[in-house]
Amino acid sequence: MKLVCKSCEIEISNVLTELRDLSLLNEEIGEDHTPLDYIPQGYFLIVGEDDEVDKKGTIIINMKDLINSKHYPDGDRLNGCCGLDGLDGMNRVCSNGHEIGTENSDCWMPHYIAINPNMASFM
Repeated sequence: MKLVCKSCEIEISNVLTELRDLSLLNEEIGEDHTPLDYIPQGYFLIVGEDDEVDKKGTIIINMKDLINSKHYPDGDRLNGCCGLDGLDGMNRVCSNGHEIGTENSDCWMPHYIAINPNMASFM
């Protein structure tokens, strides 16, 4: 399956498979304080009730699986120290400028893209 922007239907992800083995999720920070990928490349996870990573229903993917996307044009949403912390709202848009989700890539957090299910869907 691939994710597409609901507004323009451009593909925004590589082919993804649902992650069933939750032991593969990684919330650790590397020994040299380098954040690690939260979810393996090639997989997606839909956040459930008990998950702490994002809001229920959010689609979590590896940053390397996001395609046809760029940063939000307003710099007020692009805050963070060594990357983007995602605390100021959606900071990723599709290539056509439609909001799709939030990049979490700062140095103090595991790295992932949180796709808003109201802005993108699977095809």
